[in-house]
Amino acid sequence: MHKIGLFYASMTGATQEIAECIQASHFEPGCVDLFAFEDAEPEDLAAYDALIIGTSTWGDGEYPDSLEAFLPQLDAINFEGKRIALFGLGDQLGYPLEFVDALGLLYQELKERGAILIGDWPSDGYEYEASKADLGDGRFCGLVLDQDNQPELTPQRLAAWIDAIRGVLLQP
Repeated sequence: MHKIGLFYASMTGATQEIAECIQASHFEPGCVDLFAFEDAEPEDLAAYDALIIGTSTWGDGEYPDSLEAFLPQLDAINFEGKRIALFGLGDQLGYPLEFVDALGLLYQELKERGAILIGDWPSDGYEYEASKADLGDGRFCGLVLDQDNQPELTPQRLAAWIDAIRGVLLQP
């Protein structure tokens, strides 16, 4: 069986909950290995050809502490040819000027390292003023979830996104 590494950075537990939901409810048992960035090593990411990475945005558009601490270790990983889908959590009403910025920052980090980034997501249906995750073409660079203001939309958004990325992630 082809395995997917799912890595997440969470400050309040919401991103962890989504990561656990992806693992438990959207893939066959044993298909997705789950890692918190605070417990991960570069070798863990390097071991997978397909990754799902989730992050929240903290403060004024910053990475969560565990992802910020892990960033220097990205240089030890060869991302060329790795298929990576990203998801991010943010609060569009509380932080409309930096909505899911950490997702956009991570996208740029991985793009510069040669990763194959998949799973962009429509930006309609969200109310925000600025976002580093906004690709400027009506799409975010990954799935965007707002558990503070739109939790009722999460199940359908998550299911549609997983359906869109599953085939690419499971390619040998």
